Parts: sequence; C-alpha cells; structure tokens
Amino acid sequence: MTRIVLDPTGERHAATRARARRPANLAGTTIGLLDISKARGDVFLDRLEELLVAEGAAVLRFRKPTFTKPAPVDLRHEIASKCEVVIEALAD
Repeated sequence: MTRIVLDPTGERHAATRARARRPANLAGTTIGLLDISKARGDVFLDRLEELLVAEGAAVLRFRKPTFTKPAPVDLRHEIASKCEVVIEALAD
C-alpha cells in the first residue's frame, strides 16, 4: 500500500534560520516562560521555574489567551522587551 503524507503548511521548501545566540550561563539572565494555555502546561512550567531560579535566573511568567491562535502582538512585544531567553511550554 502506498501512503502519501501531505504537509499542512503548504511550504515547498523549508525555511532555514540561524540559531539564536545562547547565553553562556543562566545566572543573571531574565527568562520568560510562556504558557500556551494547554492543560498541565503550568505544572511543567512551575517545576521549570524552580530549577531556573536555583540556577540564578530571574523568571517572568506569561500566558497566551488560547493555544489555538498565535500569541497577541502586545504579548510578544512585552516578552521580547523584558526577556533575554524564552521557553514555550506545551503539555497535554
């Protein structure tokens, strides 16, 4: 049986992007944790926050209104202006 897999993005060629510069360590870094509003994502982020704070990072928490749409522009701007690193969490 032949199977055909369709790409829902409709892209003909995958976009390539350079990786963002990573901090040398987390001490003194402001890290934004973005909860995309899926079930139990906050549980994961709660534990991650504990670990990051123990490493000396400052943590700011953010939450999307819904996981079904991209983050609103004002939320993205706030995160970009306040954080050096962002971690987005999703869980089910």
